[in-house]
Order: sequence, then structure tokens, then C-alpha cells
Amino acid sequence: MQFFDDSLLPETQDPLVIQVAPYAPSFFPRDSDDIPLSYAEQVQKAVDCYNAGATVLHVHVREPDGSGSKDLDRFNEMLDRLRTAVPKMILQVGGSISFAPKNDGEAALWLSDDTRHMLANLSPAPDQVTLAVNTNQMNVMELITEDDARGTSMGETNYAEAYTEMYYEAGPKFMKEHMKRLTAAGIQTHFMVGCARDLETVERLVRSGHYLGPLVLNWVAIGGGHDGPNPRNLMEFINRLPQNAVFTVEGLMRNVYPLCAMGIAMGFHVRVGQEDNLWGRKGERATSVQQIEKMVRISEELYRPIATGEEARRIYKIGTFYSSVEETLRENGWLPNRNKNFGVANVRSAPLMAA
Repeated sequence: MQFFDDSLLPETQDPLVIQVAPYAPSFFPRDSDDIPLSYAEQVQKAVDCYNAGATVLHVHVREPDGSGSKDLDRFNEMLDRLRTAVPKMILQVGGSISFAPKNDGEAALWLSDDTRHMLANLSPAPDQVTLAVNTNQMNVMELITEDDARGTSMGETNYAEAYTEMYYEAGPKFMKEHMKRLTAAGIQTHFMVGCARDLETVERLVRSGHYLGPLVLNWVAIGGGHDGPNPRNLMEFINRLPQNAVFTVEGLMRNVYPLCAMGIAMGFHVRVGQEDNLWGRKGERATSVQQIEKMVRISEELYRPIATGEEARRIYKIGTFYSSVEETLRENGWLPNRNKNFGVANVRSAPLMAA
């Protein structure tokens, strides 16, 4: 992605899209007073986040006992309620569905491929479903300090060990089939990418015709198999992005604030919320709404406006799909394939000339 002399001026940047993840499947209700439980509470949380300035809602659903729901019927009901309560928000369902350990000491595991594929059948359909790229470690404990874990389940031995050993599965077969089903349902794939290596995988999937749509993605800087919160990692990732990517910065715990501040200044978008971060200042809790309000203040101090719901849909290119590999590459700002058979029978470029 290229910067021009005026790229840091707010009049050349899109309004800021704030993505919020308030439902916190990685935590238990006892970990935070800001985790909603009932349908009514979960819907009200979405309303509060929208009113504070967030226009993308990362959706997970809770059971009445507070555990992360894996029941897609509950997702259907929640989406229906959200469509009425926050009709202008982009509804983005978390592709993991719920990865929290169900009982004390159990591993934190993602659900089967078949279950995750069923997200394409949700009704009403969400605007987006997130897609993890490549099977990978997800050891969030690598970056969570003792201070940040204290007083939460992640500060307890059994849960800390479960999250230390957590990984997600997203192999080639799963990714290709999942994108195919989401596209057929008119749902945008939102890529969750942890490093440049996985970004290369997305590009190959596009070049070989497995994804025909805009590149809308998060850089998930949570360590433990992903990039860490090093500004050099962020800038290298940005350097690797095609020019027209719609890019959101995502961090973990108190690293969220400096990373998002950099993202706002450079014209990108941000994610906050209880799923990623429970804290404001060291030792002081911050609600999802308070985190949104901080992003609004930072952006407004730089004279960059906050996106409305309508503007967020335009920026995120919701409902946009392309008809060919060539169009997808062009619209996202990648160079065209050198060979139209890219990815077929391992043909990636023109054959070498005979000596």
C-alpha cells in the first residue's frame, strides 16, 4: 500500500469505521461487568455501541447461563433482533462461533468445519462472517501480562493453560468451501489475518479464483502465532497490502490503544471491545462503549470524522462481489496474473525457456 504526500491529511482519508466486539467469548461473565447475558442485554449493548460511534458489530451469542452459545438458532434470533434494533450497523458474525472452554479445565477449541460452514445458512443473513486464514496457534497468553490477567479467568491456572494451548483450524479445503458458501449466500468474507505469510495465502486464493470480492480484513496482532504489537510489524503488513484493501487494526489488551491510534492517524480503521481488551489505564477497567468513545476522541482530535452506518457500508463495500479473477485483482489493487492458469496444476508463471 502506497502513501502519498497528502495521505495523512484527514480530507484524503475515509471516515473512521469503528468495529466493536463487545460479547467477549474469550471471557466469562464473572470476568467483566460489561459482558451482556440475556438477549435484551446483548441487543442493548449493540445499541449503546452504535450510539457511541461504532458501525461494525462483531457478533457472538451467549446462552442464558452466560456460556458462549454454539446454537445457531440462537444466532438467528439474535441477528433478527439486531436487524431491528441497529439496522444501520454492519453485522459481522465471528467465524469461530465460540471458542471458550465449556467447563473448568477443558481446552479452548473451535468447532468442526461442518458446523462453521452452517454460518452461511444464518437467517437473517449477516453482512459478514470472519474467516481465519491457515491453521495456526492462538496463544493469547503470550501477550497478556499478569496485571491484565489478574481478576479474570485468564489469571487462573486451568484457563491460562487452555488458552496457551489453543489453536484454530483453517486449512485450504475449509477456506475454499467456506468462502464459496458465504459468497453464494451474499455474505461478505471478512479476513482475519495475523501476519504477512497469511496475507500471501489470501492473495493466492484470489489469484486462483477461490475468492471474488473486495479485500476487507483485520490485522490481528495478538502474538502467539500472530504478529505482536510491534510498529515495525504493522508497517511491514501495510507495505504488503494491495492499494485498495479495507484495513482494520486489531490488538490485544492495553496494546489496543497505541496500535489503533497509529491506525487512525494513517487512515485505517480500528477494532475495540471486551473480546480483545478489558482495560483502560493499567488497573482500571474500560467498557466497550468507553473504548469506542476513546477512538472517537482520538480521531476527532486529528480532524478525521467518524463513519455513519451508510458510510461504513460504502467503505466496507458490503454487497459487492466480482465476476472474474481479473476484476478482483484490479479492484483490490493487485497486479494482474502473469498466467491465466495461476494455481492450476501448480502453474504459477510462464514456463522457463529452454536453454
